[in-house]
Amino acid sequence: MGTISRGMRNAFRNSLRTLSIVFILAVSIGLSIVMLIALKTVQAKIESVKSTIGNYITVSPAGIRGFEGGGELLTEQNATDISAISHVVKVSKTLSDRLRQEGSTTNFPGNEGSSNAITSLIPSIEPGSFGNRQRQFQSEGSNNTSTPLAMPITITGTNNLDLLSAINASKLDLTGGEKFDPSSSENIAMLGKELAAKNNLSSGQTFKAYNQDIIIVGIFDAGNNFANASVLMPLKTVQTLSGQTDQINNLFIQTDSIDSLSSAKEAIRNKLGQDKIDVTFSEETAQNAISPLENIKTISLYSLFGSLIAGAVIIFLTMTMIVRERRKEIGVLKAIGGSNAIIVTQFAVESLVLTLLSGVFGIILGLALSNPVLSVLINNSASTSSVTREGGGPGQGMMRMGAEFGARAQSSLRDLHAVVGTDIILYGFLAAIIIAILGSVIPAFIISKVRPAEVLRSE
Repeated sequence: MGTISRGMRNAFRNSLRTLSIVFILAVSIGLSIVMLIALKTVQAKIESVKSTIGNYITVSPAGIRGFEGGGELLTEQNATDISAISHVVKVSKTLSDRLRQEGSTTNFPGNEGSSNAITSLIPSIEPGSFGNRQRQFQSEGSNNTSTPLAMPITITGTNNLDLLSAINASKLDLTGGEKFDPSSSENIAMLGKELAAKNNLSSGQTFKAYNQDIIIVGIFDAGNNFANASVLMPLKTVQTLSGQTDQINNLFIQTDSIDSLSSAKEAIRNKLGQDKIDVTFSEETAQNAISPLENIKTISLYSLFGSLIAGAVIIFLTMTMIVRERRKEIGVLKAIGGSNAIIVTQFAVESLVLTLLSGVFGIILGLALSNPVLSVLINNSASTSSVTREGGGPGQGMMRMGAEFGARAQSSLRDLHAVVGTDIILYGFLAAIIIAILGSVIPAFIISKVRPAEVLRSE
């Protein structure tokens, strides 16, 4: 007990030195705490991002893109097969079609199909120079250019409004009514707000499509004109009304993490056949969502080790100096029967008192600086990447997935705040103990080599 009390008193034998050591060590330990908090915060955010951002794959029939190309549509069985693949957590299915206004012609790809693909709706988008150019291209060699031209109205059936919104960067905010049940097979629909305004329609009213009365249950705002000129319906309803029962033109697959994207992609190709489907995903963009966080994690990890090593070096140099100053005292203690273990314990206690005292102030300093330092790291990482966001409409998701992931990555950085818990305080004191132990190893070895006779003779 006397050894411990002497070690504690010795820590305050030189007040100026004690204050200097405590200040320098407190800065070192404070930096360790800051980096530990940053490391813990970023790691938690990385796990969150990996399970929610960038983990989407789109599967479409080979040779088909939107309303162009040719080939065979996917089927419900294809969706069932994909759902059984490892790491796949959700499958969103869509079937898109184009409706033409009654009494008009729409010379665009995808409008020469079913004769009942007509609607009472008036398109809210005017052809303009771009639309007329497409019509001219489609009408070459014919005399069909004199008939009234109206833009086609895109109708998309889906089984998952939430996932459809996520992958298309479309808000789907309701401006009236409510969302429909995606599993329904009733003749119900949601109209984009521009299309609804053009036709003076609101929720509760009806319009005709496929020679059927369709009840409007809601009006949505997807954030861009193209999407707001379209119609959303339950997947089963579109399949039935368009005469495409059991058929799908896009599958959007969500995996459990971006780490499983590659393996899931290969499994899907092998399951459905390499030549029958096109499988695409934005792996590079998904990794870009993680990259800024990984940079912060790396900086935090290296800084943590650096600050711990710096603290250990400081206490090592301090204790080495103290041991050399007290060679006579050590020699006397050994001469009167003090063992190496007792003397080393006394100096270790002195070292521990200095580091624990520094740890208290270091923890306070670390907690105070954690968010400001984290903000600096975030700003430095975010400045290396530029994020743009593009609009789009339901059923055209893969062309805008990169922009959506980029926006989410930027958001994940902006929303990053230090995660502080009681475990951080425990880790802070643990860091102080580690620094004390590491810094006392060599001084303890020096103590063991002190020979009382030589010390006393030199005096």
